[in-house]
Amino acid sequence: MSVVAIPTRRHPGPRPARPRTGPTLTITLDLAPGPLSPRLARLVQLLGELAESGEGQLRTVEDAAPGPRPVPSPAAGEASADADQVHILAGSRMVRRGDRVVPLTRIEYELLLFLAERPRRVFTRLQLLSSVWGYEHAVARTVDVHVRRLRAKLDGSELVTTVYGVGYRLADEARISVDHSR
Repeated sequence: MSVVAIPTRRHPGPRPARPRTGPTLTITLDLAPGPLSPRLARLVQLLGELAESGEGQLRTVEDAAPGPRPVPSPAAGEASADADQVHILAGSRMVRRGDRVVPLTRIEYELLLFLAERPRRVFTRLQLLSSVWGYEHAVARTVDVHVRRLRAKLDGSELVTTVYGVGYRLADEARISVDHSR
């Protein structure tokens, strides 16, 4: 079952938790097990795109109460591998790589968090400008500059992958965790 709540006005960035003041439209879909019909699959895809553009929320019953992504505990021989693990502490807006804090600008932090919360999805520069920056009327190459700076600050850890001719995505092999509680 999927639930989408679409507010009547658009907000340009992440919203603080507060009660809704405008009307809300909630759509509930009871999906039977098995493959979706092409029309229903397109509807679910469009609702997801609306939610990711900042015009609403898309939640499934399974993730209605999201918890922090688990951080795998290192085995005996993996102590050096944990130094490459990137932890995003969303509550305090800090990013750690191993035991060191990585100083990021507001946009670099929000770009990394946006990609980390949406793994295995490719975003065009214009989608990133709209979702992370909150506006669409800017030079699309602005995204390239921030991605380059983010990669430099993370010392060669290949978290953000370029999909040539399309945009950017979080790397499949990215060792990253997001903790919303800290």
